[in-house]
Formats: sequence, structure tokens, C-alpha cells
Amino acid sequence: MSSNPVSGHDTIRAVLWRGDHLRLLDQRRLPFEETYLDCRTSGDVVQAIRDLAVRGAPAIGISAAWGVVLAARQDPAHLDAAIAELRAARPTAVNLMWALDRMAGVGRDPAALEREARAIQDEDLAANRRMGELGAQLLGNDVGVLTHCNTGSLATAGFGTALGVIRAGFGEGRIARVFAGETRPWLQGARLTMWELIRDGIPAHLIADSAAAHLMKSGDVQWVVVGADRIAANGDTANKIGTYQIAIAARHHGVKFMVVAPSSTIDMSTPDGAAIEIELRAPDEMLSFGGRPTVVAGAKAWNPVFDVTPHALIDVIVTERGVVEKPDAARMKALFGAAQR
Repeated sequence: MSSNPVSGHDTIRAVLWRGDHLRLLDQRRLPFEETYLDCRTSGDVVQAIRDLAVRGAPAIGISAAWGVVLAARQDPAHLDAAIAELRAARPTAVNLMWALDRMAGVGRDPAALEREARAIQDEDLAANRRMGELGAQLLGNDVGVLTHCNTGSLATAGFGTALGVIRAGFGEGRIARVFAGETRPWLQGARLTMWELIRDGIPAHLIADSAAAHLMKSGDVQWVVVGADRIAANGDTANKIGTYQIAIAARHHGVKFMVVAPSSTIDMSTPDGAAIEIELRAPDEMLSFGGRPTVVAGAKAWNPVFDVTPHALIDVIVTERGVVEKPDAARMKALFGAAQR
């Protein structure tokens, strides 16, 4: 048995390169079916990203990097077109653009592209473990944490961002209580985060999204720990829809709010949250579940996938490069520098 108390809570890998194809754990089927998709073309990867078979900003970027490898092997002459198609798969998560820019800078040699994709994936796993260590140190002892959406191994190369902090904090004995919001409309918290936590031996309670403020009022939660899909130069953070209202409730109740994300999620070329494009998905995702209608025929829906939490509501941003407390433009620039593009 490993002497590392965290290792037993880190067993899941959802993005797997198999030498000639990419294998993805189909997150639409969880928690009841562990089904894998084999992507043999870049088009297969695009479809998996669009359909949310793979989701989570780091995992999307890693999958897209492997999509470039597949495109280079299949038809190097059309590599630029394949990269453009991958880039358009989803608009909000900056990791997708970052990974594709990095791959495009390598050239067209399939072997070199494969090395770069592997480096992107390996670096993400190492970054997650470092963020887990840094974030856990901030928690204190005997604390309760609330998380929103899924930010674990399913959303990354492994271990997770916000869920990595929870894994590390639980392994170190700092966390006494874990709560996960259900995360409508795709139920990532209910279907994915709870699956990860229970599978890796971390006891947790599921709550309705609308129960978050009441939970904070009870005193059982001292920290909200969430991930991010894009962090602007001033610290404004785009994350799964519902994060903003949790941050407001946390500030009202004196609960600390932590954002955990790799430096690839930091977009210093985006000045603030108002400049972040928010993805709108099909209304049908709100009007039905599992293919069955949940509202009366003729109803309409508005379905933004993300919202933006202003930096003033964030106590700390944790990255593998360091921690930014009370983030603002000056503190972000001090750690991450000015925009490079």
C-alpha cells in the first residue's frame, strides 16, 4: 500500500491515448454505464466535445490536442482546417484555444505533435497535484466544503482542479464534510462528481443547487471550492452556470470562495468578465432530461452554460504557478504577466 494518503483517492483516468486512437470515457452515460468512445479522426473528437461526451476545460484541451495528432496522421495537408474545426467545437473554455495554439506551433510532423500532446496531458496531471497541495494548505482543519459542477479526474488529465484540492484535503485529514451541488441541467455534480467521490472513498452529500445558501447558513461549510473555464486578467472567472449565485451567497454568509484552475485557464488577453463569450446551448437541454420532456409542450427556455463571478467575490485563485489572494488586475499581472497574444 502507498504511504501517500492521497493516492487511494485518485484512481480515475478519462482521456486515454491508445497509440492509434483516443479513448474517452463517455460522461453522458455515467454514473450507471462506464462506456468508452474510440475517436479515430479529429472529427470524432470534435463531435465528442460538442456532445459533452468529454467535458471540463482541461480535458477538452487535452482531447483537442490528441485530435490534432489524429488529423496530422490522417491528412496533413488539411491540418489547419482540422484545427479550425476543433477550435470551434466550444467557445468559452480557453484551455481549448491554448492547447490548439500550442499544437499549431509544433508544425506538421505527427511524431512531434504526439510528443506535444503527451506533454500537455502529463503537465496537466502534475499541475493538478500541485494545485491540490497548495489549495489544501489554505483550508484549515475540520472544515466543510461545497463544490459545484465536476472538476475532477473526469474534467482533467487526472486528480482534478477543485476536486483535486478536495482529494488532497481529505487525504490530509483537513476536510470533514463534502457537499456537491447537483448542477442543472446536465447534473454534472449528481452524475459525475458524486460518482468520483464515492468511487474514490470520499464520503459526500448531494444537495439541490437551490439549497446552497441554506447549507451555508447552517455553518456546515467554511469553503466553496470551484474550477474555472476562463479567468480574465482582472480575476473575473467564468465557470459553470450557478457559480455566481453561490459566490454571492458565500460572501453574505462569511464562507470563503476558492477558484482552482491551471495557468492555461488564465486568459490575460481578456481584460474582464464582460469580454468572455458565454456559450448558449439548445433549449431542449432545459426542457427535457434523458430524452423525456419535463415541461409542458410549447414552453421556451434560456440555457447559458456558464456565468461570470466578479473577482471581488473571490477570496483566492489557486494555480500550479502560485496563489493569488483577493485577485485583481494588479495581483494577476504580478503572477502571470501581461497578455502574450
